[in-house]
Amino acid sequence: QVQLVESGGGSVQAGGSLSLSCAASGSIFSSVCMGWFRQAPGKEREGVASIDKSGSTRYIDSVKGRFTISEDSAKNTLILQMNSLKPEDTAVYYCAATGENNRCRIYPLAGSFYNHWGQGTQVTVSS
Repeated sequence: QVQLVESGGGSVQAGGSLSLSCAASGSIFSSVCMGWFRQAPGKEREGVASIDKSGSTRYIDSVKGRFTISEDSAKNTLILQMNSLKPEDTAVYYCAATGENNRCRIYPLAGSFYNHWGQGTQVTVSS
């Protein structure tokens, strides 16, 4: 049963923009936290951005001021707007949701607290 489906990845030159979307089933969209993670070749997965049900957002330092996470509640969709992209942003990006696990409020970018994952979408930024 597919519950999180990402879209919007692709290739772009440095300085460009992409918007990722994640369509979620209703029960998953009501999770305490939802987030975006990424994994580059040969590197560990890292949390990029998260948002909780109060609307509180968190970002890793390397994307602050460039990426924005948001929710479209009418469409049960999580969005990641990525601007001023850099080659080091190249990775597979995953949408994730915690379900009822509320420890994400303390550790919002810790993947271990996220129970539901999408299949990933590739983002490639060329210099």
